[in-house]
Amino acid sequence: MTDYMREYRRWLDSPAISESEWRELDAIKDQPEEIESRFYAPLDFGTAGLRGVMGVGLNRMNSHVVKHATQAFASVILREGEESARRGVIICYDCREHSEEFSREAACVMAANGIPVKLFDALRPTPELSFAIRHFGAIAGINVTASHNPREYNGYKVYWSDGAQLPPAHADSIADEMARIDIFTDIKSLPYDLAREKGLIEIIGDSIDEVFLEKVLAQAIDPAAVAAVADEFKVVYTPFHGAGYKLVPEALRRLGVKLIFPVPEQMVIDGAFPTVKSPNPENPEGFYLATELARRVGAKLIIGTDPDSDRVGTMALAPDGEFVTISGNQMGVLLLDYIINARRATNTMPEKPAALKSIVTTEMARVVAESNGVHMDETFTGFKFMAEKLAEYEQTPSGYKSLIAYEESYGYMIGDFVRDKDAVTASVLIAEMASSYYAKGMTLLDAIEALYEKYGCFAEKTMNLVMPGVDGLEKMAALMKSLRESPPAEIAGAQILRQRDYLGGKLSVPGLGIVGNTEINGSNVLYYELEDGASFIIRPSGTEPKIKIYILVRGESLDSCQEKIAQYEAYANEMK
Repeated sequence: MTDYMREYRRWLDSPAISESEWRELDAIKDQPEEIESRFYAPLDFGTAGLRGVMGVGLNRMNSHVVKHATQAFASVILREGEESARRGVIICYDCREHSEEFSREAACVMAANGIPVKLFDALRPTPELSFAIRHFGAIAGINVTASHNPREYNGYKVYWSDGAQLPPAHADSIADEMARIDIFTDIKSLPYDLAREKGLIEIIGDSIDEVFLEKVLAQAIDPAAVAAVADEFKVVYTPFHGAGYKLVPEALRRLGVKLIFPVPEQMVIDGAFPTVKSPNPENPEGFYLATELARRVGAKLIIGTDPDSDRVGTMALAPDGEFVTISGNQMGVLLLDYIINARRATNTMPEKPAALKSIVTTEMARVVAESNGVHMDETFTGFKFMAEKLAEYEQTPSGYKSLIAYEESYGYMIGDFVRDKDAVTASVLIAEMASSYYAKGMTLLDAIEALYEKYGCFAEKTMNLVMPGVDGLEKMAALMKSLRESPPAEIAGAQILRQRDYLGGKLSVPGLGIVGNTEINGSNVLYYELEDGASFIIRPSGTEPKIKIYILVRGESLDSCQEKIAQYEAYANEMK
């Protein structure tokens, strides 16, 4: 842990600090807890990059932390050799406060290190950055975004040449370099205008939008299904003040959706997110303006994308007139089933179809895939792992072609032209699928009910055991250590049949001990398979101070599934 008072004084005395930053720090001189919170340690740099509350300090998101990370990233790139460095870096940003400023600071540091930058002229969806890296053959990419976090946050996502977020080895190298160099004195940076004049920073925009949209629309399977109902089928859309505001409606129009109703208040780009407490499409309360608009115009489908447009949430009209959220697990299953059937109907099914899901995503996806002769692979949480699997499909003689890769947390990757969550393409497929069901007199809620009848009833619940504060990480580590040292024999009265410890990759059975190995390993996850067919999964979050618990159940009816969920939820609440 850093000597936080000494670090606080060092920042106060640094000539790199602006007058306004100095005033912010001086204002907390009599608040030791606030000083400790800001300076007790640097923000952790992991495979997801950086994410934190904005403010002045070592443990906050600010221009100094951004430049520090970028200088370390530049050093890692330069070690790859001069030819790799010449390939350059693509930089993108979202709508958050200071995002444009931070993206320029990052560009200026890369330029000063002799690494050319292509910088987007305005905010863009995360998947477009992933695509642009591959399109231009860049060595890496940076996205200044905190995704769906609350308005106080910002972040710094880093990508490698494959268009996916950094592999652990490169992330570790950046973290090591950040620990080695000084946040103030070891940073190289050029003035922005000078870097532009030297040709080290190039602005990109509309032309790459067009190429990206062409790839997005190429993922549509049956546009005729949209055309058949285009004069009646209505969609309400909200970007939650963020990066989807331009390309998502445009992609839907080009698909053939005529009746698109964007939420006017939320089409305004604003990092303060004035109309929502949290710009997270997983939270139904954020859709209140969208549901009001949908009722006025008579729409039965609402699509919402998060601030960097990599996650997408949907709501559909229920028979009682209320709009109901379709969960990430449900939407993934709906899309998987639809894609399978639509590709068969249009004779576009690949010879060896496959699907990908994370280990914490519903087992219903496996049942749908295997019932239809589609190979299913599992990865750890994070689309970088799914991107690695796609690359493996391409580089080995397996012949598998992914139909869809998805996580329960509202992230979907369709096609192989991006290597991250992609709400733009997902919105296109959701609209196409909803149009197809609309022609049959069905909403997406009717469709998921039909899938339960066909494949069986499943339900899922994700819980967060929040552990904030300076000692939050210690509490999280202590809980995981305790579970490993004293493994439970049952959970909420249900016997544990097998435990998967994905950290070391060991399978164990209570009373027998270790009986084998997991197919993948290296992630801090404990997975309990229970006698009633349920799964109880525990994983520390990689970006926030909380333990995530995933409850996956299967039952004879949805009511029985919910009873099981409640049973395991009560158990999880006692773990806090």
